[in-house]
Amino acid sequence: MYAFSDKNLHEQTIFVVDDEVVNLKLLDKILTSAGYSNLVLISDPRQVLDLYQEHRPSLILLDLNMPALDGYQVMEQLVGLEDPLLPPIVILTAQHHQEYLLKALEAGARDFISKPFDRRELLMRVRNFLDAHVAHRLVRDQKDHLEELVQQRTLELQETRLEIIRRLGHAAEYRDEETGNHIIRMSKMCALLARKAGWSEQQCDLILSASPMHDIGKIGIPDAILLKPGKLEKDEWLTMKSHAEIGARLLDGNDNELMIMAREIALNHHEKWDGSGYPAGLKGEAIPMSGRIAALADVFDALTSVRPYKKAWPFEEAVELIRDNRGKHFDPKLADLFLEDFDAFVAIKNAYQDFPEE
Repeated sequence: MYAFSDKNLHEQTIFVVDDEVVNLKLLDKILTSAGYSNLVLISDPRQVLDLYQEHRPSLILLDLNMPALDGYQVMEQLVGLEDPLLPPIVILTAQHHQEYLLKALEAGARDFISKPFDRRELLMRVRNFLDAHVAHRLVRDQKDHLEELVQQRTLELQETRLEIIRRLGHAAEYRDEETGNHIIRMSKMCALLARKAGWSEQQCDLILSASPMHDIGKIGIPDAILLKPGKLEKDEWLTMKSHAEIGARLLDGNDNELMIMAREIALNHHEKWDGSGYPAGLKGEAIPMSGRIAALADVFDALTSVRPYKKAWPFEEAVELIRDNRGKHFDPKLADLFLEDFDAFVAIKNAYQDFPEE
């Protein structure tokens, strides 16, 4: 138990609720003479709720038998606030029947003080309850502060992780002589398509952050193959296709949901709806949804972007290819969603251009 100074306790706000003015004056005299300076004397119980919201007391001394609202009704109102820091309520009563006292305790009272008041008993109970409540409030404040610190550190860690992911994604793109903005456009298109497919905002944020690593496996492809200007030989093409599995291995071994999705995309973004893709030749819904989304976004952005070895396709030709490959290369439902709101994807494309001619 914490032990607080008399000054700290004497500055706490105490409510005294009693319809008898004589009792209010007596309690005021006893508590004031003991050093308590923040007393709120309430003769009308109907004022308790409003005054509670204004003063946030640390202790409530409450009479039971009052007109308009009795002590039980006042406690019902206070408990109804569902305040996690509701202060202790101590009943002031001349009733000594057990049924009254048990009813008060069941209604939310922590203890009771019998009338006529014994000064020493009253002050001792007031001090003990104030000491306990202030300690409880301090612990809760510390807990809230620690939770804020944890959230802040978690956010910083997440931002650091995302920055590493972005840089890894850029490293893979630059090795392939692609531009850095490709992964920005591709990831934003993934998030937009996922949203249109009914994913939650949390899942959309996840694919936005995970998809930049879709080609991370290209780090493991020899330059002679990765940067070859002409058509690849059969064995070279087999090596090139291995980047999906290399990427999956690089991202494996971590149970973080971001890394799990990143691995899923790296491994499956070259699979095709009809089963003719690689590396596993998965077909239809056997391909994870994240891989199907990434495949469509990746192909569209690659087709409509300038590369050292090709010009950017006109949007009309890219639309025609996506329409023709609906149910072949691409998930037909995703292709429909993409084509239904094609302008939104073009807006992303235009917002993050690499070259003016795009």
